[in-house]
Amino acid sequence: MRLYRFYQSGSFGIGSTVSLDKNVSSHISRVLRLKEQDEIQLFNGDGFNYQARIMASGRKVAVKILTSTVANNESPLNIHLGQAISRGERMDFTLQKAVELGADKITPLISDKVKFRLNEKRIEQKMKHWQRVIESACEQSGRTVIPEILSPMNLLQWVKLESSPGLIFTPDATMRLKDVITTGNIRLLIGPEGGFSDNEVNQVLEHPDFSAINLGPRILRTETAALAAISILQSYQGDI
Repeated sequence: MRLYRFYQSGSFGIGSTVSLDKNVSSHISRVLRLKEQDEIQLFNGDGFNYQARIMASGRKVAVKILTSTVANNESPLNIHLGQAISRGERMDFTLQKAVELGADKITPLISDKVKFRLNEKRIEQKMKHWQRVIESACEQSGRTVIPEILSPMNLLQWVKLESSPGLIFTPDATMRLKDVITTGNIRLLIGPEGGFSDNEVNQVLEHPDFSAINLGPRILRTETAALAAISILQSYQGDI
């Protein structure tokens, strides 16, 4: 029987009983129709998987924590993806797949060709939605550490945010990802539909931590570029 896996916030102790969140409870009882004594797996972002047994089902599901095991499936690379915000489901797709591939921090970016209103209500709604996308991707992929998603910010604000090495992808760059040597933190900067403006590229490259990288002779969509870059980097120096 398949062992279903769910994210549940909070701390767990072996032998303790945990009441699951409303949405998780509803999915377990109404969609999956799991019963008392069925077993599931929980994770809370601390790096462990928790085996649990359903003790009460219905509108509010309660489980007993049986065992915990370390997952050990995080990448040795700490990849921070700076992703220009794309429209519709493309952003969700990029977040989902970036998490599956091992990114551990993601920042939605606003650039010249990104139309996104920076008001408090809209950011709050988007952040809640993107957080759910990330948690769902962790459930599916077996990750036990929840990647951090930062609030949307302007491109140049993000460039100056950290001092770790950064890569921006431009068609006229001569360096390829195979030439990049990194053993720890790395930032990947992915442009929007239509790419970054020449002025933006020049401003980014004025920052000493950033280098220009060529992703090949074909023009990639924004979501394709992000996933290709992460996959190639993980293949060379990560865990793929």
